[in-house]
Amino acid sequence: MYILYICFHFLFCRSTTYQSLGIDVTVRYTQGSWSGVLGKDVVSLPKGINGSFVVNIASILESDSFFMPDIKWHGILGLAYRTLAKPSSSIETFFDSLVEQQKIPNIFSMQMCGAGLPTTNSGSNGGSLVMGGIEPSLYSGDIWYTPITEEWYYQVEVLKFEVGGVNLNLDCTEYNSDKAIVDSGTTLLRLPDKVFKAVVEGIVQTSLIENFNNEFWTGLQLACWETTEEPWAYFPDLSIYLRDVNSSMSFRLTIKPQLYIQSVLTLRTDLNCYRFGISPSSSALVLGATVMEGFFVIFDREEKRVGFAVSNCAVVNGVAVSEISGPFSTKDIAGNCIASNLLREPVMWIISYALMTFCGIVLLVLVVLLLLPNRRHRDDPEVVNDESSLVRHRWK
Repeated sequence: MYILYICFHFLFCRSTTYQSLGIDVTVRYTQGSWSGVLGKDVVSLPKGINGSFVVNIASILESDSFFMPDIKWHGILGLAYRTLAKPSSSIETFFDSLVEQQKIPNIFSMQMCGAGLPTTNSGSNGGSLVMGGIEPSLYSGDIWYTPITEEWYYQVEVLKFEVGGVNLNLDCTEYNSDKAIVDSGTTLLRLPDKVFKAVVEGIVQTSLIENFNNEFWTGLQLACWETTEEPWAYFPDLSIYLRDVNSSMSFRLTIKPQLYIQSVLTLRTDLNCYRFGISPSSSALVLGATVMEGFFVIFDREEKRVGFAVSNCAVVNGVAVSEISGPFSTKDIAGNCIASNLLREPVMWIISYALMTFCGIVLLVLVVLLLLPNRRHRDDPEVVNDESSLVRHRWK
């Protein structure tokens, strides 16, 4: 088990051990993208592991709105399954290389600290990444586990959502449309459109603030209070229920407003300003940093489960801002809240590549047919009835 404190800054041109593979890599997110070139290099960790190991590295050469603006970080350490690796699942990921070469357990855990601190800080909020196990000093209480329902993202099953202790009463498949994942690379708590609207409506009804500006909820405007006033007492707690490894039970993650009403640095000295740490999503429910900053999260790939415990850094002004409770019965919830969706992203990639290959072959055949000498007698009437002729006439 090894605790890794990461400051990721890499210039391949200064590495004597870097080997370019000459493979272009492009990754697009719902917001932002980057592109670069794939290579290999030797990596050693400062603590715990003796020796070095070789990993694939994508050197980012260009980016657009990648992560947060004006941030000083220059890389990303992908820790999802190989299914999502770019440019293809044949590329061995960093963690897979570590497990294979160093023979450590196939599990890592993460503590993200930063609750109550400005979101545009210099990156000094800290945290820990534990490779190969769990570090007990980073959390308190019990660990609660939920199954990984599919091994691509860390997909889990969300059963219920509460605002201020009030159930949203949505069909549980709404929370998992088209997937629900735990993802440290996502800054906010992202919710499917219908769930997002219900959560905002619940907060508005529960909040002590009247006539709140709608642009605050959409991320277009900050909310500011005088420096002597803290806004968190005006907002309710949010609770997310996950299915337990015992499928007939569930447990509840609760985050307090200090996690989703997030302080933002501004030039004003007389005001403290905040943003809404939740956003709508057209593709997934994502438990991102907004939620993860409240918990020590264990990605147990060996047992196919994700664990949560209360993080010991999830404290703002002496107040704990996250809770876990359970177990709760799932008798009033459907036995399966995950809607059937066969066209997952990797499958779509395969279909896309297959279609492109097929179209390429068809186009090649058509071009060859077009270049063949015309053996028809000049006196024969021109009949447009075969595929090559149709294409030839369209291209005139």
